Formats: sequence, C-alpha cells, structure tokens
Amino acid sequence: MNMNKTTLPIFRTKAHFEILDGLRGVAALAVVTFHFMEWAYTDFTTNFIAHGFLAVDFFFCLSGFVIGYAYDDRIARMGALEFFKSRIIRLHPLIIAGSVLGLLAFLFDPFGGNPELYSAGKVLLTFLCSIFLIPLPIIEDRGFNLFSFNAPSWSLFWEYVANIAYAFVLYKISRGYLRLLTILAAVAICMVCYRSGNLLGGWSGPTFWDGSARIAYSFLAGLLVFRSNWIIKNRLGFTGLAIMLLLAFVMPFTEWNWVTEPLVVLFYFPLLIALATGAALAPGLRKLCVFSGKISYPLYMTHYAVLWMFGNYYTSHQPGTLQLTLIIIAGLILLVGMAYLVMVIYDIPVRKYLSDKRNKGITIQDAGGGRPES
Repeated sequence: MNMNKTTLPIFRTKAHFEILDGLRGVAALAVVTFHFMEWAYTDFTTNFIAHGFLAVDFFFCLSGFVIGYAYDDRIARMGALEFFKSRIIRLHPLIIAGSVLGLLAFLFDPFGGNPELYSAGKVLLTFLCSIFLIPLPIIEDRGFNLFSFNAPSWSLFWEYVANIAYAFVLYKISRGYLRLLTILAAVAICMVCYRSGNLLGGWSGPTFWDGSARIAYSFLAGLLVFRSNWIIKNRLGFTGLAIMLLLAFVMPFTEWNWVTEPLVVLFYFPLLIALATGAALAPGLRKLCVFSGKISYPLYMTHYAVLWMFGNYYTSHQPGTLQLTLIIIAGLILLVGMAYLVMVIYDIPVRKYLSDKRNKGITIQDAGGGRPES
C-alpha cells in the first residue's frame, strides 16, 4: 500500500539547513565542555568557555526558526494534537533515556552521590517527574535541579511550553504582533540579566522563572527571523560561522555580563541564524554538518549522567591540570560515542516505530473517511 505517500504529506520531514545543523552540533559540544569546566573552575573568570551556557539560548533561537520553517505552512491542516504528537515523538524518547541514565548514575556512581540519604519513594517520585517533565527540585546532591536525574531537561520543559504557545497562538499571529511580543520578551531578558548579573538561571528551583524569559525571547526571535525572511547572503561558510558562534561562548566572564550577554542573545544569535541560512556549504563539509546535527540532541540529553560522576571524581581526587585536560578530552570523545550508540540503537528505532504507528492509524482513519489533518 502506498497510502502514506499520498495521504500524509503534512508529516513529511522538510529539507534541513545543513549549516544550521552543523552549528547545533558545535553548540552541543560547547555546552558539554562548559559543564565539564564548571566543575573544575568554579570561578568563571578563569574558565575559557565560561559562556558555554549561552548555547541553550542559541538552541532556543534555532528552535523558533526551525519550528516556523517546518510547521507554519501546515499546522492549520495538521491540527494541534498531531503537532504535539510529532513533537513528543521527536523529543521525548531521549528525555526518557537521559532520565534512566541519570538514575543509574545516581544509584551506582563509584565516586559518590549519596543515594542512601534518600528514600526509595523519593527517588522513584523524582524519576517519574523526570520522565514526565514535571519540575521537582528536591535532591540536594543534585544542586536542587528542576530535573535531578537529567539536569538539561529544564530546557526541554521550556521547549514544550514554547511548542504549546506556538500551536495555540504563535502560528496564527501577524508579524506585527510577533515583533511586539519579541520586544516585550527582550525587555524581560534584560531585566533578568540585570537582576542576576548573568543569564545562567532557569535550571533550578530558585531560578525557575529565568528560564521563561530565556525561551520567550529566543524562540520568538528565531520565529521572527524565519517569518521576516531575514537571509543574509555571505561567503562565511560553516567554518566561519562555527568560529563566530564559538566566540560567543569563549568571551570573558566579567562584571559586565549583564550588558554583554543580552547583546549576544538579543542580536548576535539571530544574526548568526540569518547568516547561516544565506551561506553556502562546502561539499566536503556536508557529512560533518549532517552528523553534527544528528548527534547534537542525543549528546545534549545523555551527557549529564557522566558529568555528575566526573564532578564527584574531581571533588574527591583533585586531579592536576594535565590529567584533568586528558580526562575532559577523553570524556568528550566517550560522550559523543555514547550519544551515537543511544541514537542508533534506541532513539531512531523508537521514533520510527512511533511515527509508523501514528501514520498507520491516520492512514486507516483516512481510508474510512476521516481527515488525516485532524
């Protein structure tokens, strides 16, 4: 039967912007490196990648652009329910995988973790909240993260919130209203940064609402870049744009963060996306960019289990600079390899199974007179 090809065009994946895929991978590697380094250099002024956490804001901006590109012209036909199904199939398998890995690391960390301090009921409740993305910052040994067994899930929580806002409101508002919302969100992010001195918040109970400002502006800005067709033709290519992106992450951490960080988030990241859509990709770099894009989300969602073990090891053993450097380099290679295995063995098959099951159900409904868009 060829029904899927004729009745389900709204579920087909659109062509990717391959340079954006490559930049997503660069950002993922940057945030993983930052998470290693923040254990070793608690004074961020001595950390060479002290602004690696801004990779999350780049992810948010990229998400707004990609969601607009992928769904603006079909979400009305698809309907909110099928949109949510598509997003859950894309995002949630790795949310579960990251939570499972985080739980295992918590229970069997050879360098610490103190799981004996917490009742089985508390651990189970924390795990269930993690896989269902319900914030529960109650584990002290995990820094009161919103999601104690997989800290990066805080950004996925806000990603889901943004997707809900898109499905019910954002996809149908005019560019004028979108600009107004983006300006209001820009004011909010400046206020957050001025109050806190930086944009590090959003991952913990006390900084929960900082995350709302970070997702609001960057997602709206990315969506605005797409709808305004801001494409800047240039010859920077992937290499030039990757260097420009890395500059944002390695800029000095100073008392002026409340000025420099909003400038990067408000203007620099949207500019990079506009440049990336207008740049040509050298044929020899295509495979690298495609792989980089594919591995970025699995890497982001599975790395933190190892990071807690690394942190406990660093705290208890205090390795020297050379040993620390070798451990971090080896850790990055290990984590990329682990992310690849999770992607190939688990994420891709699970998403394919869920997509096929969803599409088959809709095809059968359509054959019986139903509407695949609903």
